[in-house]
Amino acid sequence: MNSFVKNYGSTLLLLAGLAVGGVLGVALGEDAAVLRPVGNLFLNLVFVLVVPLVFFSVAQSLVVLKKNGIIGRVLGTALGVFLAMSLITGIFTFGLMSVWNPFAAVLGQGGEISFSGGFLDEEVHIGDALVGAFSVNDFPLLLSREHLLPLIVFASLFGLAVALLGQKVPTVEKLVGEGSQVFMKMMEVLMKLAPIGIGCYFADTIGQLGGQIMGSYLEIFLVMSTACAVILIVFYTLCALYCRIPLGKFWKEMIPSVATAAGTCSSAACMPVNMTAARRLGVEDQIADGVIPLGTNLHKDGSVINALAKILFALYFFGITPAGIGASALIILLSVLQSAVVGAIPVGGMTGELLICAVLGIDPSFAASLMIIGTLCDIPATVINATGNLVAATLVQRFVKK
Repeated sequence: MNSFVKNYGSTLLLLAGLAVGGVLGVALGEDAAVLRPVGNLFLNLVFVLVVPLVFFSVAQSLVVLKKNGIIGRVLGTALGVFLAMSLITGIFTFGLMSVWNPFAAVLGQGGEISFSGGFLDEEVHIGDALVGAFSVNDFPLLLSREHLLPLIVFASLFGLAVALLGQKVPTVEKLVGEGSQVFMKMMEVLMKLAPIGIGCYFADTIGQLGGQIMGSYLEIFLVMSTACAVILIVFYTLCALYCRIPLGKFWKEMIPSVATAAGTCSSAACMPVNMTAARRLGVEDQIADGVIPLGTNLHKDGSVINALAKILFALYFFGITPAGIGASALIILLSVLQSAVVGAIPVGGMTGELLICAVLGIDPSFAASLMIIGTLCDIPATVINATGNLVAATLVQRFVKK
């Protein structure tokens, strides 16, 4: 019982906050706006922490990679496997959500929330959109939650420089590491208020839009769970066959990873289980010790599914129905990018929602609505995140030792 409360306590409290907020929103209707200041206060506190948290966390991740010596052919192969698996997951999930569309009920309900369309704006050239998404023309612009992608690029370059200089800049290296810990702890403390803050925000949202949006969230959960089940059972089985691993042996080693992920809701908690399972499946120590920790930070196929649901929910909410190969490709790439960059950031959930809002040009306050999706779908997404890294290790072994 104690372990259950430890693993799921924060999630259950947040779900309870959402449930109470939903009931208050339905009961109070438009009068639920009285709770809006509480929700906005919580969101503003989160917004203040996001920029320094992203900077220090991303920079620190580059320093750690350099210290662990994850270089050479194994690194290149691992990154290629991560990207390929995430793209396949994204393409399949986008196709499933096009056939089984859980977003129709929220089409065009955006109301007065600010929305510019971001890189999907038809008047924006794709080249200009990419330049605008990944860079800014002045340093002060980096210090804004509206430019998270340029900030991540800058933090990556800064972290790489610190890692390459090593002992020449011990003070800076220590500052990056300790700064990451401080802002991570600040965010963890703040997120203890999330059940109240997000609950109040949700009550105001329900009060304005009505209870029909609650049914949409539940349908999104069903679609995402279906996508996760197909990826886990079908796609990962095909990967095992490609790696010439007997299916009985493969699934025997996968079960502990599935159980640990579902029981802890933490990809990091699955690392020891995955490393042991990888070795039993024939993965060499060097590959297991390098690929699985790296994948825990950068490779999260469950987060790709989660991000796709959030992006499509936001687009439909503001009256945009994606059409054409170009728009579809951009949405899938954004979901893969979001899962990768946020994977390196502790307490990255809210950062991911803010990143989506920044790239799509949505008012950052809408991040709270997207966070609800992430909370509801946390368990199936974590299962795919964790098991996907075990599968990735077997694929890297297959490619490197051909």
